[in-house]
Amino acid sequence: MSNSKVVYEGWMVRYGRRKIGRSFIHMRYFVLESRLLAYYKKKPQDNVVPTKTLLIDGNCRVEDRGLKTHNGHMVYVLSIYNKRENYHRITMAAFNIQEALIWKEKIESVIDQHQESQASNGNKYQSFEYKSGMDNGRTASSSDHESQFSAAEDEDDSHPNLLRRTTIGKGPPESVFDWTKELDSELANNNADNQAFSRKYWRLLQCQNGLRIFEELLEVDFLPKSCSRAMKAVGVVEATCEEIFELVMSMDATRCEWDCSFQYGSLVEEVDGHTAILYHRLQLDWFPTVVWPRDLCYVRYWRRNDDGSYVVLFQSREHDNCGPQPGFVRAHIESGGFNISPMKPRNGKPRTQVQHLMQIDLKGWGVGYISSFQQHCLLQMLNSVAGLREYFSQTDERAAAPRIPVMVNMTSVATSSKRSKKLQSSSVHQRSSSLDQIHASNKNAILMDEESDEDEDLQCTDQEALTSAIGIEDKKTAYEEESKDPIDLSIFSGNLRRDTRDKGRDCWTLSDGNNFRVRSKRFCYDKSKVPAGKHLMDLVAVDWFKDTKRMDHVVRRSGCAAQVAADKGLFSIVFNLQVPGSTHYSMVFYFVTKELVPGSLLQWFVDGDDEFRNSRLKLIPSVPKGSWIVRQSVGSTPCLLGKAVDCNYIRGPTYLEVDVDIGSSTVANGVLGLVVGVITSLVVDMAFLVQANATDELPERLIGAVRVSHIELSSAIVPVLESDSSDTLKT
Repeated sequence: MSNSKVVYEGWMVRYGRRKIGRSFIHMRYFVLESRLLAYYKKKPQDNVVPTKTLLIDGNCRVEDRGLKTHNGHMVYVLSIYNKRENYHRITMAAFNIQEALIWKEKIESVIDQHQESQASNGNKYQSFEYKSGMDNGRTASSSDHESQFSAAEDEDDSHPNLLRRTTIGKGPPESVFDWTKELDSELANNNADNQAFSRKYWRLLQCQNGLRIFEELLEVDFLPKSCSRAMKAVGVVEATCEEIFELVMSMDATRCEWDCSFQYGSLVEEVDGHTAILYHRLQLDWFPTVVWPRDLCYVRYWRRNDDGSYVVLFQSREHDNCGPQPGFVRAHIESGGFNISPMKPRNGKPRTQVQHLMQIDLKGWGVGYISSFQQHCLLQMLNSVAGLREYFSQTDERAAAPRIPVMVNMTSVATSSKRSKKLQSSSVHQRSSSLDQIHASNKNAILMDEESDEDEDLQCTDQEALTSAIGIEDKKTAYEEESKDPIDLSIFSGNLRRDTRDKGRDCWTLSDGNNFRVRSKRFCYDKSKVPAGKHLMDLVAVDWFKDTKRMDHVVRRSGCAAQVAADKGLFSIVFNLQVPGSTHYSMVFYFVTKELVPGSLLQWFVDGDDEFRNSRLKLIPSVPKGSWIVRQSVGSTPCLLGKAVDCNYIRGPTYLEVDVDIGSSTVANGVLGLVVGVITSLVVDMAFLVQANATDELPERLIGAVRVSHIELSSAIVPVLESDSSDTLKT
C-alpha cells in the first residue's frame, strides 16, 4: 500500500459481465486513498501490489448503476471512472444500500477536494453535464443521473424491444404514474396541462392498525364499478429509510413476515438498475374457496431522492415471458408503490414515514363488481405498512440481504434441460422440474474467484466454479482433520463425570457439532447457515464448583485440566460460567488443542484485546429437554457473551480463561434463576465459538460444544484455589 492517507476501506464486491453475457461477483478489499482507489484479493499488508487501481482527480465521477441481480441476489452497483478516459473504470457493488451510499459519499468527497484544490489554483476542470431528461420543472435525484459518456456503454443494451432502455437518466418509464409528485403544488401548477401529473385530492377513510387510510376523491361523477379508487396507507416505522427500502424491494420468504397479501414473487426481466419487471402472486383471504387467486405482472421503478427518501412505483405490464398462469386471474395495477421518507429521530431511534398507494383492478367475472371484495383486498394489501412497523419493532435481525428468486424464461429452461440430459441418465424432463432445478441452483450460487481477475477469460459457469471452490474447501478441511493426531483424553479429569448414555444424570458429554448452525462460507452473500461439524478443540474435562464467594481464575487450582495440558505442551481455553446466589456456583469447561494455527480467527481471539474478544465471543444455547417455559426463556438464538454479560479474560502462557459473570445482566440473571430452580430436570447444550464477520474468516467453526444433563446442586465441590502466579497476564 502507498503512504497516502487512507480515507475509507473495507470488503466490497467486484461486479461485471463476461463476454458470454453472465454476470460475476468477487469479494475484494477496496481501499480509498486521497488520490487513489484500489482493490486487493485479500486485506493488504505492507508493500502488497493492488489488483487494480484508479487515479482519483477532479475529472472522476461516481455513476449510480442501481440494483443488479446476480443468481437471485441483489447488489447495489457503483461505477467510478475518469470522464477523460472513460474506458478506465472500476465497478464495485455492495449487498446493502447503506454501505454503497457510504462509499459513494466518501469517493465524491475526495473528488470534490481535488476540484476545490484545482479551482483555487485558477485552473478549473471542464464542466460536466448530466443528460437527466427531466426538464419539466422536476428536481432530478442523484440516483436518476447517468453520464452522457456512459449511457451508450450500459451493459444491458440487449433489450431494444422493451419499453425503453435508459431508466436511470430519464426517470420513470413511460405511462408509470409518479404519484409522489402530487404533493408538490408547484409541480401541479407548472404542469397543469399534463394529466399524468394532475393533483389528487384525498379524504381520510379510516384509521386501522395504527395507519391512516386515505381514499382518492374523484373529479368525475361516474366510474365503472370494476375500477377501484386509489387508496393509500400512511404510517410511521421506527427504522431507517434504507432498511425499509431493502425489505420493500425483496421478493423472497422474508416478505411473508410483513406482507400478508404476498404469496410468491419472482423476477421476469431486469431492464436496468432502476427498472425491473416482476411476477407476483397475491394471498387474498376473501372467500378463497370460491374466488380464484390473483397474480400480477408489473414494471417496478425506484429511485433515491437527494433528501434521502425512496420512491418505488408499480404499473402493470404485459410481458412475453410472463403470460397467464393456470388457476390464476391476472389483476391489473393502475398505479401503486411506496414513498419512504425520513423523519426526525425520537428518543434516539430513527423514524420513517411510509406511504403505500394502490389502485388496482382485481378483474374476474362478476366478482369485480362487488365493491366489498375490491375494498377488502385493497385494505389487506395496504396493511403491509403496519406489517413493516411491527417487523422492525419485534426483531433485531436487520442485516439480511434482500434476494429476488429468478424466474427463468422459456429459452433458459430449454438450455437447462439440454444440460440436465448430459448430467443425468434420464432423457426427459418436464418444464416444471426444470424450473425447480434452476431455482434450487440459483438460490445460493455465488462465484468467488481468488485466482484471477481476468473475468472475461473465465468460461465456466458460475455454478461450476462454485462447486469447484466448495470442493477444494471441503478437501482442505478434510485434510486438516485427518492430519490432526488425537489427544490422549485419559490423562484429564474433572469432578463432574462424563457419561455418554442418553439417560445419564448429573453428568456431561460431548454435543454433536451438527446440532448447531453457524455462518457458512457464503454468509456474506445470502446469510445462510450450515451445521457446524467438527470442533476446533477437544473438551477434556468439566468441573462443578461452589463457594460462598465468586470463584475467579479457577486455572489456579492445582492439578486442574488446564495445568495438566500445560505440562504436556498443550494449549487450553477455559470457560468459567459463574452463577451467583446465596451460594455461588461455577461450571468450568476445559477445551484443549495441540497448538493455535497462526493467523487463524481463534488465534486472533486468544491474543486480541478485550474489546475484540467481547465483540466476537459467541454462545449458542439449547435446551433439548426441559419445561416449555425454560426452553422458551433460554431459546437457541446465538448470543455475544461479551455484549450481554461481563467477561474477564485471563491470559496465561499456555491458556486463556474466560470468567463469565452471568449475574452482571438483569435479564440473564432472571432466566438463570428460573433455570437453577429446575436444573435437575434439564438437559442443556452449549456451543462456544468466535464470530466470523469477514469473508476470509468464514465459515465459522466451533471451539467446542457440550451437553450437561440433570445437574445436581449437591454434587458441586468447594475448590482450593492457589494465589495468582507471577507469570499470568491479565488482559
